Amino acid sequence: MIVDKTYAIMGMTCAACSSRVEKIVKKLKGVIKSSVNLATEKLNIKFDSKIITIEQVAAAIKKGGYQLIIGNVSNKQLISKNISNQKILLIKMIISACFSLPLLLFSMLPMLFKVSFPSAISPMDNPINYAIIQLTLAIPSVICGYLFYVNGVKAIIHRSPNMDSLICIGTAAAFIYSFVMAIFIFTSEPMQGSEYVNKLYFETGSTIITLVLLGKFLESKAKNKTNDAIKKLIDLSPKTAVVMRKNKELTINVDDVLVNEIVIVKPGEKIPVDGVILKGSTTIDESMLTGESLPIDKKVGDAVFGATINKNGYITFKATKVGSGTTISQIIKLVEHAQNSKAKIAKIADRICNYFVPIVIGVALLAFIIWFIIGRDFDFSISIFIAVVVIACPCALGLATPTAIMVGTGVGAKNGILIKGGDVLENACHVKTVVFDKTGTITNGKPIVTNVIVFDKSYSKEKIIAIAASVEKGSEHPLALAILDEAKKSKLALLDVTNFKAISGFGVCGTVGAKKVLIGNEKLLLKGGISFAEKGEHLKLKNKGNTNMLIAVNNKLVGLISVADTVKETSKLAITYLKKMHIKTIMLTGDNVNTATAIAKQVGIDQVIAGVLPTEKAAAIEKIQALKNKVMMVGDGINDAPALAQADVGIAIGSGSDIAIESADIILMKNDLLDVITAIKLSKHTIANIKENLGWAFGYNVLGIPVAAGVFFSLNFVLNPIIGAAIMSLSSVSVLGNALRLKLFKVKKGENDSKMLLNYKVEGMMCEHCVKSVEQALNTVKQVKHIKVDLKAKSLVVDVADNSKNINKHIIQIVSTLGYNIREA
Repeated sequence: MIVDKTYAIMGMTCAACSSRVEKIVKKLKGVIKSSVNLATEKLNIKFDSKIITIEQVAAAIKKGGYQLIIGNVSNKQLISKNISNQKILLIKMIISACFSLPLLLFSMLPMLFKVSFPSAISPMDNPINYAIIQLTLAIPSVICGYLFYVNGVKAIIHRSPNMDSLICIGTAAAFIYSFVMAIFIFTSEPMQGSEYVNKLYFETGSTIITLVLLGKFLESKAKNKTNDAIKKLIDLSPKTAVVMRKNKELTINVDDVLVNEIVIVKPGEKIPVDGVILKGSTTIDESMLTGESLPIDKKVGDAVFGATINKNGYITFKATKVGSGTTISQIIKLVEHAQNSKAKIAKIADRICNYFVPIVIGVALLAFIIWFIIGRDFDFSISIFIAVVVIACPCALGLATPTAIMVGTGVGAKNGILIKGGDVLENACHVKTVVFDKTGTITNGKPIVTNVIVFDKSYSKEKIIAIAASVEKGSEHPLALAILDEAKKSKLALLDVTNFKAISGFGVCGTVGAKKVLIGNEKLLLKGGISFAEKGEHLKLKNKGNTNMLIAVNNKLVGLISVADTVKETSKLAITYLKKMHIKTIMLTGDNVNTATAIAKQVGIDQVIAGVLPTEKAAAIEKIQALKNKVMMVGDGINDAPALAQADVGIAIGSGSDIAIESADIILMKNDLLDVITAIKLSKHTIANIKENLGWAFGYNVLGIPVAAGVFFSLNFVLNPIIGAAIMSLSSVSVLGNALRLKLFKVKKGENDSKMLLNYKVEGMMCEHCVKSVEQALNTVKQVKHIKVDLKAKSLVVDVADNSKNINKHIIQIVSTLGYNIREA
């Protein structure tokens, strides 16, 4: 049985550690895949449980000096542990600083500034007391940094030296050498002892430990910030739920809610679990899941999701998903999985980390030997050795990629874009072609009545819809449902129908009163002996891709109802932005060429591949990939799943089928194609951030180590080990700081978006007619490219080609002239 799970790992302190754990696990028989993330301190492992057990994996890791936690450890527990560790590091750093700072001043002031101490503690007059004070002040720092020695020695014993080993070797060299010099001072005459006081390096070892503790504290703080996305998602879930048991309302722990249990939610409360409304209506804020700021109206039969906020209604619903099955739990799982993943770009850093520490120790020893051989004294040579081992920083290399991925995927989740891994970000960054499914992706996936044409003046549009809806109520066809919806919307009364009959491939017929009614295509009319010539608006609608249904009463053509699957409001805008990014767009659909081409023209898609069977979609993607293009596929249906899996990046619309979502690499929680642009832009920002981090980490070590080894000695520049430790401590913090810059990423859909999209609040619009009047008026303005009016939110978004003050004033003037109050949002 194949098992794919994530486990917490204890004892890792740097990239060399994570690299070592990964190497140990990969060597085990039965392990298919393993990936260790230093930032989250977790191992993602895929293994065959028939060949190897997780206990055996844990034993192998323990042998290597680390610990795998087998039991269930929740994200909340791990976050709590990290915060606790952060506090401990702060306390240790403060205690160490309280002793190392006086020690640094005590040892450096006489040397650098010729400051004289009282005779009792003077290095010249009383070297023994001077050495005792230094030793006493150094001991607390050694105690505070004892874990560096425990972990460092353990890693050396297991032949996998890490950053702790470097700190251990560097500070131990300073302390041991100083201790030996202190013994010489204790066993010599005062005058002879004063010769050794300048060879004490207690302050070097002590200050290095303090600076490394400071660096570790800042690193821990920054790492916890990169986990903000997970923390916020966990905090969203309510702790309790009100359920009906034995006709009584009971408040229970949310984890105890059962599937099919009746849950009650009052206004202002959070929805505890996923379910379906049984009683009541309300408005729910789903922004924490979708990123959509507008509340959603909910009624009986609508789905509700855990962690969302019930704004103003009292509702009763049946729980359908509880515990780890809820939408919020699945999102947390997806985000966590993404944050534990690795991008291909990280492999370079991983390879270097495998050999980094042994190479650094080798360089430090070599530098020590060379300087000693060419005539420099032991003090100078040991100082060079210490400087090299403490300046090297494998942490910066190890944190460069995972921290950027953690922040990037967290930003995506916050905006309703769930990215399943670092490799997905890397592929999305290089996409050159985006392939769209048509139905439900570019279009709304629900046919609506767009036009009603009257051929017989004795019939009104309303009468034609009422007759057609009356007959069609016996049909389950999507086109029939569109006509019924139109009748319901227009509040038309349905008539009694007898002799209903559905004629496959043609339409339907029935008797309304004493009149025989036919509703269907041209073939149905010809079959009934009614002639009809395609011309005028009928032909125009057909060429647009609409489905036209002809209505005949008593063998006389009376009207036409045109039905179409309308294009989503943001589809055209999304395609426009993709073109600006020089990305080719293709529509891949099973629909006929005419309909597909008509929809493609409406939104501006470059190429149409129509009449493709579900089984052929993956092959079509493969053909596009053969042109050496990175291909992104966007779809929502079960029939899109193979194509989503085949594409370099598969994007599923969140309202789509579970199978499509399972096959996809990115899930859009909002039904908005503009989020495709956001996902691409976020991936580009994240990969750029990773490259910056790696550039800094490599550059720092490539330059820092030679400088510490004394290559600039001829220019009278030698790096003090204390300065080296300070630089090293800040190097990994700078990488984390750069990764956290991704939190500033703004959801912008195109170049200079803030200049192109004008937002307004409009008061006074009461119905769809008002919306149409605003749209028609603004469409006369040349600079206006796209208009989005939301009646409920009273908002107006206008996409303009030129954002000058004049266009803004012009829009306000036009809408005001129509009698509406408009202001900038």
